[in-house]
Amino acid sequence: MEKAINRQRVLLDHLRPSPSPHNFESTLSASACLAGDSAANQRTSAFGDDVVIVAAYRTPLCKSKRGGFKDTHADDLLAPVLKALIEKTNVDPREVGDIVVGSVLAPGSQRASECRMAAFYAGFPETVPIRTVNRQCSSGLQAVADVAASIKAGFYEIGIGAGLESMTINPMAWDGDVNPKVEDFQKAQDCLLPMGVTSENVAHCFGVTRQEQDQVAVDSHRKAAAATASGRFKDEIIPVPTKIVDPKTGGVLPIVISVDDGIRPNTSLTELGKLKPLFKKDGTTTAGNSSQVSDGAGAVLLMKRSVAMRKGLPILGVFRTFTAVGVDPAIMGVGPAVAIPAAVKAAGLDLEDIDLFEINEAFASQFVYCRKKLELDSQKINVNGGAMAMGHPLGATGARCVATLLHEMKRRGRDCRFGVVSMCIGTGMGAAAVFERGDGCDELCNGRKVKSNNLLSKDSR
Repeated sequence: MEKAINRQRVLLDHLRPSPSPHNFESTLSASACLAGDSAANQRTSAFGDDVVIVAAYRTPLCKSKRGGFKDTHADDLLAPVLKALIEKTNVDPREVGDIVVGSVLAPGSQRASECRMAAFYAGFPETVPIRTVNRQCSSGLQAVADVAASIKAGFYEIGIGAGLESMTINPMAWDGDVNPKVEDFQKAQDCLLPMGVTSENVAHCFGVTRQEQDQVAVDSHRKAAAATASGRFKDEIIPVPTKIVDPKTGGVLPIVISVDDGIRPNTSLTELGKLKPLFKKDGTTTAGNSSQVSDGAGAVLLMKRSVAMRKGLPILGVFRTFTAVGVDPAIMGVGPAVAIPAAVKAAGLDLEDIDLFEINEAFASQFVYCRKKLELDSQKINVNGGAMAMGHPLGATGARCVATLLHEMKRRGRDCRFGVVSMCIGTGMGAAAVFERGDGCDELCNGRKVKSNNLLSKDSR
């Protein structure tokens, strides 16, 4: 955008009248287009070159080890959302150029095999490739961004970005020894800090109180409970047929999970105030104001706009930009406060242009800090609750947030044009992506369609 403005200034300098004895000031001036150069984005959409999302779904999120998915294999979580993308859009699965799945905790080769198996369960042929990606808590969002980048690069025209995590099957743990070299590098040592300790560091460094943290946790449960009761999650959740095994008798009960099971509608400040800190004796981070350990999956179907138009598919959203940044590992929760402005600027926008935010609630401390640092309107953030209420299945969270954001933007219509998904990332990073509602591009009022390219050189035809 800055380069474009500079070019415009140079042009205007050539157009200015020559100095006269009357010293009249020129009325010519350069300025940035509103809403991130809407005209340029409208041109891109007119040619069908931008990347759009036509479907985004998720499973319910369930409490690890004691929730509805405690006896469900990881591949049986991913398969239903992959299948839903194809069945609900009638896209031929043979046309999918790649499936990228964000996942964090499982051994890489095992999870890669499970994802391949899930694709077969979902009806994809052997010709469709699949791979995994791990950028910890942003893995699901990274998967979506990787697919969008590949479509933009011309590698394929249709792809799926997904996320998967079973924290029941694969709990957080360090496997093997730690390199003793870490003792000589403070930043490397900080990469090994428990996430709850980094939450305490954020609260201490930036003065986030226990009262503030407990309040946003109560708000998260309240909003998620209201969204569930009013059916706002129905468009994004795919019910999952599975089973529950009785640990005492071994009996198997077939069930269908269709709602998030970690939401506590009656959560109160009084109740949360009774919980003891988990990571520091006089700390403020508790089980009640932290994200829940969960199981779940999500998937997003992306394609080139021209392909979506040719197939007659409604466009749920437009992928605009993605940014990942590095921050101090000891306060890794500040990641969104750095990543969001970078992604918004890359989209040619200002923070004031963003109508809706999905910021992962890894911990209340970091969520409160990021909201304050960016001076965001609390009415625009996590309007249907977040990870403190629904859960944070690490690799799946990014895809879940994209689904939640885009369906809410669709519900709000023209009052909601731009949205952001963001999260902090263990070891000190942050990620953010900007999306536009599917029908959000402004119409050009002074453009005309070029019916032929006779004025172009023969080499460019």
